[in-house]
Amino acid sequence: MVFKRLLGSLGVGGPTVDTVLDPGAARPGGTLTGQVHLMGADADFDIEHITLELVARVEAEHDGGESEGVVAFERFTVGGGFRLGAGQRHSVPFTVALPWETPVTELYGQHLGVVLGVRTELAVAGAKDKGDLDQLNIAPLPVQEAILEALGQLGFGFRSADLEYGRVGGTGQQLPFYQEIELTPAPQYAGQVNEIEVTFLANPGGMEVVLEADKRGGLLSSGRDALTRFTVAHDGVEHQDWNGIVDGWIRQLVEHRAAYGHHGDPYAYGHGHGDHHPHDGHRSGPGMGTAVAAGAAGLAVGVVGGMVAAEVVDEVGDFFEGEEEEEG
Repeated sequence: MVFKRLLGSLGVGGPTVDTVLDPGAARPGGTLTGQVHLMGADADFDIEHITLELVARVEAEHDGGESEGVVAFERFTVGGGFRLGAGQRHSVPFTVALPWETPVTELYGQHLGVVLGVRTELAVAGAKDKGDLDQLNIAPLPVQEAILEALGQLGFGFRSADLEYGRVGGTGQQLPFYQEIELTPAPQYAGQVNEIEVTFLANPGGMEVVLEADKRGGLLSSGRDALTRFTVAHDGVEHQDWNGIVDGWIRQLVEHRAAYGHHGDPYAYGHGHGDHHPHDGHRSGPGMGTAVAAGAAGLAVGVVGGMVAAEVVDEVGDFFEGEEEEEG
């Protein structure tokens, strides 16, 4: 999805900017490549700088309820310091490094409902204009894909994915928001939890995997969550028994949840692979419009091979169209 925009701050007759990302999904911690195409106007203009801004649609919970907004989480200056002649075409290629915590937007080519964008800012003669907005697609890292694959093989199904403003306590989180991938429980756990939530917090040395399980509320108590945190490496993914590792994580998580039910401690700390900590702030339910049509099979073999819910595709398009209209 590419938008050509007139430099609104200069009115009719200003240069236009058109940013084109190279085909294919990028990965967290990887590179994003493309070109910024400029088209000169009726007069010469001095291009002071060209900046790319990574933005995300994020949900936030507060006393008044829940709201959505756009959060910028990284900026790159990719060019500038030249004169664009009248009617002149000029292209600026770029290669930038994505943050390791960049959220995953797709799995096996199926969109998860998480919306990221690349916004282009052009500064000309002291005026700035956010002149182009393009959809950013992010595929999972090999270790993320292996863990999600294992969850699917174990019988968990995809429910939704969203981005939550706030921090996961006790982790090395860098961005001002985190991603939650919500899964329906495997049959063997269906009587114990309503859903499992997975959060990946990657870094150059490895990745923190935060697993959260809800606790069913009884007649005399409201539902609460139990949470565990594990650390994995990027290397040697293909040599690990991920089904066994992830199944051990889930069993430990469910046991901690059960222990909380008996002892009144909402967070039971794990052993072995790592520890875990509660999320800061309030809990949230499934993100609006982010459900993917789910089959009876698991995350890897059934759900992502099915149809993407129409509302997901519509909402992705509406986000970019709405941003364009608001800036216009």
